[in-house]
Amino acid sequence: MSSARRITSRDNPLFREACDLAHSARERRRTGRSVLEGIHLCEAYSQRFGAPQAVLVSDSAASHPQVIELLRSQSIEPVSVADELFSQMSTLGQGVGLAFLIETPRPDLPARIEGDAVFLDRIQDPGNVGTLLRTAAAAGIATVITAPGTAWCWSPKVLRAGMGAHFHLAIHESVPWDAVRDRLDAQIIGTRLHQAASVFDEDLRGASVWLFGSEGEGVSPAIAPDVARWLRIPQVDSVESLNVAAAAAVCLFEQRRQRSTS
Repeated sequence: MSSARRITSRDNPLFREACDLAHSARERRRTGRSVLEGIHLCEAYSQRFGAPQAVLVSDSAASHPQVIELLRSQSIEPVSVADELFSQMSTLGQGVGLAFLIETPRPDLPARIEGDAVFLDRIQDPGNVGTLLRTAAAAGIATVITAPGTAWCWSPKVLRAGMGAHFHLAIHESVPWDAVRDRLDAQIIGTRLHQAASVFDEDLRGASVWLFGSEGEGVSPAIAPDVARWLRIPQVDSVESLNVAAAAAVCLFEQRRQRSTS
């Protein structure tokens, strides 16, 4: 792989922009742009959206076979970055030095949200949010909406936990529940520990909007009156409740199981 451009100074405008996007949530929100790092994420993006706005490749990654193969399909020229500079930009402890600068996908919220969807209500842990995105995509749910206060889906930690699931989903971020409720064409299902039916006893084959609440508080009291069905996951009483991402996996795949056997 050859490159007509090479960055050797930390004062380079493109390098400074990449650093700001990689390390600043405020900058990602302000510009509407994000950084993807590593072969897997860049490949997943490329398969869904095509070429990014810019490609940065560290000197040591330039001869990596997978990097070479991926960049052959791109319509833009990669920019080489000295290894010591790439490590300053990178949010990965280890990995292949490849980064895409992209315009953050921000699909319009449709007037009617038909079929299944997931609404994340103030889930703050990036690992949980990324795992939830990955679970939703694997369960065949294409629409994910997040409430204000939920971890930013395009942050490096969420991207890593999502493992490419972002590019199989329509993600609508920081949308208040009031802007979502009247657009829904499916029953609203919430999860809680008490005064709820077992997820294994209910018919889940119909279209559903699943609400998963914050790690500490669950679904917001302001949203609770709109829930049509409350479900719980039966478990040993003496054990702490399931992590929200684990609970979501149980619910979404129980629904998928029921549909596949109906």
